[in-house]
Amino acid sequence: MGMDKVIEKKKWTTKKILNIAGISIFVIFILYLLFIRDKRSKLYVDKSQITVATVLADKFQEFIPVDGVVFPRNTIYIDAVQGGIVEKVYVEDGALLKKGDTILKLSNANMELSFMEQETRIYEAINNLQNTKIGLEQNKFIRQKEIVQLEYEIDMTNRDFERKKKLYNENVISIKEFEDAKREYDFTVKQLHISLQLKKLDSVSAVNRTRQLNTTMDRMGNNLKLLRTNLENLYIKSPTDGQLSSFSAEIGETKSAGEHLGQIDMKDGFKLRANIDERYISRVFIGQDAEFDFAGKTYFLNIGKIYTDVTNGSFQVDLFFDGEEPGQIKRGQTLQLRLKFSSAQDAIIVKRGGFFQETGGNWIYIVDATEDFATKRKIRIGRQNTNFYEVMEGLEPGEKVVISSYDAFGGKDKLVFK
Repeated sequence: MGMDKVIEKKKWTTKKILNIAGISIFVIFILYLLFIRDKRSKLYVDKSQITVATVLADKFQEFIPVDGVVFPRNTIYIDAVQGGIVEKVYVEDGALLKKGDTILKLSNANMELSFMEQETRIYEAINNLQNTKIGLEQNKFIRQKEIVQLEYEIDMTNRDFERKKKLYNENVISIKEFEDAKREYDFTVKQLHISLQLKKLDSVSAVNRTRQLNTTMDRMGNNLKLLRTNLENLYIKSPTDGQLSSFSAEIGETKSAGEHLGQIDMKDGFKLRANIDERYISRVFIGQDAEFDFAGKTYFLNIGKIYTDVTNGSFQVDLFFDGEEPGQIKRGQTLQLRLKFSSAQDAIIVKRGGFFQETGGNWIYIVDATEDFATKRKIRIGRQNTNFYEVMEGLEPGEKVVISSYDAFGGKDKLVFK
């Protein structure tokens, strides 16, 4: 009888292996859920519906776009000095004028009648003053004639006195005849002395009165010229060479004194007038640079005048060309300018996009190197212009970011591209 064979019990049965494998898978799954699984919120997006841009290291210049309206560099306004009715119009709006060209004529019957009356009164006053001046000249000759007559009488009385003095000394005539002759001579000398004093006084007085008369006559002459000038002001003339603009007048139309009739645009160049948001008023200064592109060229300007009055949230500046001006621009044309706030500097920049409205420049989606997904990252945006943002922190040149609008992403931590 043979002996029974001992059968060894297997340590790794199929059932045991399956149980261990199941337990291991379960443990791994739990560990994955607890420690390995990506817990960030996700959103699957169509990659063709987003815009991706590369972060650059390049030159950055801060500027803002503003619209500038073309104006003549210098403009002279034409106003009606005297009111009246339009009698004749000599030119049309847009005409090229020379200095002194007549633009229109006004008629004012009351003014013309008043001029005639005042002119007559002034002429009468001038005639009276001239007669007074002639009287002063005549008085001078009368006084001179009187002195000549007295000098003649002195000569005669002096001879008579000397003759009678000799006869008196010879006891030929009486003392009475001698004394009468002496008295007559002395009297005549005194008269001459008085006449000479009067002539001196008359001369001083005549000089003063003549000066006053001349001054008065000059003033009246100026008044007459002023009256004529006022009458000539009814003819509206061009004060300089240039192009007439903003002009409108019809025959028979009444124009009031001081009313704006038009303007002369001088042909010495252009300037641009721009409206700037009041937020930048503290950063705008005289001499600040700006530029714009026109017909394939870039033209440069600088601010020459700042209007500090703020209207509807903006203020105005005048910009003048620094160098060449484009020959094709026209008055009233609008050009888009770049008003510079800094010079070009080295910086890390990213292209502008709709993401800024959602994030405020505080974070952005960074595209992974595999380009299969993008994740959030905090950044800090500095200055900006119409094309780029300056990145102060959080990005490196060469990285790719999502710059299109984030409105549909709901702030998810991760975008998975489909």
